[in-house]
Amino acid sequence: MKKQYAVIGLGRFGGSICKALLSHGVEVLAIDRSEERVNKFAAIATYAVVADATDEATLKNLGIRNFDHVIVAIGEDIQASILTTLMLVEQGVKHVTAKAQNDYHGKVLNKIGAHMVVHPERDMGVRIAHNIISENVLDYLEISDEYSIIELRAGRKINGRSLVELNVRAKYGCNIVAIKREGDINVSPLADEIIKTGDVVIVIGADTDINRLERAWFDNE
Repeated sequence: MKKQYAVIGLGRFGGSICKALLSHGVEVLAIDRSEERVNKFAAIATYAVVADATDEATLKNLGIRNFDHVIVAIGEDIQASILTTLMLVEQGVKHVTAKAQNDYHGKVLNKIGAHMVVHPERDMGVRIAHNIISENVLDYLEISDEYSIIELRAGRKINGRSLVELNVRAKYGCNIVAIKREGDINVSPLADEIIKTGDVVIVIGADTDINRLERAWFDNE
């Protein structure tokens, strides 16, 4: 069963997270007070609804507690952000990520139970989406509109396999440029290098190719 995500607030930040999550093929509920914003996502999101997320009954009717992860990306309305986050936590949402406007806002969000607080001035929506999607993604850096570098923690699917066996360049169009292991980094590893669970594999490639590699390595793990 696919994991289900909800994004509340479809401004620039929330919109970028919504699109990045959808690019991974997961189910996304897009929520905003603005009908205009919701209409922009109606064709691409799994579900898109006009709703006031500060209304407890509305959240219950949307079945929000059944979602695996809810991202509160509300813009300038700090009060709405805090109220929404509080209600999500109280309704038992498994994981709540909330956007903070400033350090004080961030402290309040942490205090009321947000599982992760992000600052858009420092964090990109795409990067955060990758971290939300998979605990195996440790870091993500865009180097252009289409290409990125990503750090992945090796899981059981690739444990004990050599780079030549994995053959990521031929299969996915990506390149493994380095491997981190127990504090050491191996740059330009040889083809016979064996990957072990827990290794950090640094991959460069097109975003679409990296997404395919992530799904192959970590789906149903």
